[in-house]
Amino acid sequence: MTTSDPVRFGRRALLGAAAAVGGGLALSACGGSHGPGPGPGQATATGKGGAEGYDGPPVELKYWNGLTGGDGPVMKKLAAKFMDAHPKIKVTTTSIAWADLFQKLPAAVQSGRAPDICLMHTADIATNAARQVVQPIDDVVKGLGLAAADYADLVWKATFYKDKQYAIPLDIHPAGLYYNKKVLTQVGADPTKPPTTKDEFMAVLDKCKSKGVKGYWVSALSIGGLVAQSMIFQNGGYMISEDGTKTGFADQPAIDAITYFKSLIDDGYSPKNAAGDGDWVSFSNSKAAFMISGPWMVTPCKEAKGLDWGCAPIPVLGSQQQTWAGSHCFTLPRQTNQDKNKATAARVFVNWMSQNSVGWAEAGMVPARRSVRESPEFAQYAEVKQFEKMIEWAHFPPNVPGSGDTDPEWSKAVSLAVTGKKPIAQALQGAAQKGDQILTANKKKYGG
Repeated sequence: MTTSDPVRFGRRALLGAAAAVGGGLALSACGGSHGPGPGPGQATATGKGGAEGYDGPPVELKYWNGLTGGDGPVMKKLAAKFMDAHPKIKVTTTSIAWADLFQKLPAAVQSGRAPDICLMHTADIATNAARQVVQPIDDVVKGLGLAAADYADLVWKATFYKDKQYAIPLDIHPAGLYYNKKVLTQVGADPTKPPTTKDEFMAVLDKCKSKGVKGYWVSALSIGGLVAQSMIFQNGGYMISEDGTKTGFADQPAIDAITYFKSLIDDGYSPKNAAGDGDWVSFSNSKAAFMISGPWMVTPCKEAKGLDWGCAPIPVLGSQQQTWAGSHCFTLPRQTNQDKNKATAARVFVNWMSQNSVGWAEAGMVPARRSVRESPEFAQYAEVKQFEKMIEWAHFPPNVPGSGDTDPEWSKAVSLAVTGKKPIAQALQGAAQKGDQILTANKKKYGG
């Protein structure tokens, strides 16, 4: 989830992880439940899933990820540390924009040129598992002695598809609130007490409006992502049902969320026609009081000159504490001819990265592994720990193959609704009808 992802949906910087897997894989889908991979047989790796290290001949691993933004260099730094500790294993890291990665990966598996390791989001796992692009990783979990208790329940469950585990979670990244202390002071609000409720949020926006400040910038291009979805979840709604048969696009929680954010524009709290990244641009230039985004924006905030800011859990804009969240996870793509040494080395890499994921907090991410979050090293990441507070009420996409194929319909409808080109309920109803049709077709495509 990066600052250069091409689709503004789930996270502004990631804003389209689900869309990437849905759109990208759909373009190369072969039909049915069978993917481009060679089938279930894979070489058995030695070394107890990476737990016993690697003592074979020198090998070179190909590692693909979509970290094309500021998080990319942090990941490469971790990979370099791994290689220092494992001189026989060379890791070649390739960062590809997420949407492009999920177009290239199935073809690479099909042609026998698959990477040895691939980072993907929880939203990507079911589709890639259903298409046999990635292989089950149960041996790694068993060999390392990992269990659900080592992780937050939500992220652990998100790594399974049809009772098999396909990924090892690296992080959790919930949506949270960023507040500009300079602007809050300027408008007469307390810069040490970020809002926790909708009423408190609106009270600050009223102060901003009275001072001629647009307190929170809403863009028709990006508001349907993690921001609106967090409010939908808070009101008991969903984007895709757990069984993958229905969208919640036209349900009342979705209508209420889009109506609320459109009202911020209509009532003068936000400028009209804000750019997709208008919230970040206005926030970083101290033209707005708030930004709602994920922890990956911690580093850009730290690097922005003159920015006096803080972060906190997302306010309850609905009726209960919930927030959009995602997770980066390690997967092992299927290999046409699996080299046992590479298979073992890849598992050693995944194990080491999981154990040393506190370094990933430099990219603003909350480590998924409980022992890492409880370590003294993680305690120094004060801002990231604000996002850690939301783990227990984070909301992930369901494990439904192809669910991201519905994302473009939602995004288009939100844009039409927020810009006033269509009534909100009408626009969302149209998206729901098309989305439900897509889900029905995908049930057949991916074998139910």
